[in-house]
Amino acid sequence: MSKIKIIGGNWRSRQIEVLDAQGLRPTPNRVRETLFNWLQGDIFNAYCLDLFAGSGALSFEAASRGAKSVVQVENNAAACDVLKVNAQKLGAVQIQTLQTDALTYLAKSPETPFDIVFIDPPFGLDLVAQSCDLLAKNNWLAPYAKIYVETETTLKLELPENWLLLKDKSAGEVAYRLFQFGA
Repeated sequence: MSKIKIIGGNWRSRQIEVLDAQGLRPTPNRVRETLFNWLQGDIFNAYCLDLFAGSGALSFEAASRGAKSVVQVENNAAACDVLKVNAQKLGAVQIQTLQTDALTYLAKSPETPFDIVFIDPPFGLDLVAQSCDLLAKNNWLAPYAKIYVETETTLKLELPENWLLLKDKSAGEVAYRLFQFGA
């Protein structure tokens, strides 16, 4: 088990535990800092969805910065247990953790569309295009929703036509982008 720090908001500098598991890569601090600078005007009171939650770095950061509701979707049972323990330690009542496959979760329709979606799947499994397709097809996105996509730099993205690229950066082997869903 390792630990990472929450960068900003109410839980700034608080540490959360991270399961050491294959394919689980917490979003690096400087990438998270850049992402949440991009989202600073959108995060407060937002409904957020963290697909492939893994360490929960993105969802805990969103909740710390005032997101109204955060749904963490993670397939790994041990990782889910760690996410739930971290949420309990922080008193994060706005976070709901679901142990399920992200694509199975997205195959249905949402009760409430999301304002911000984080997509950071394990690398090399080609899950981004399928996730984005299901988000668009099954009405998971609120008008003008922001979608954060983190991939390996070598992956060529194929996304829905009405997604506007707002920001695009890379750090080492990681490419990260912020899109806006057209209404």
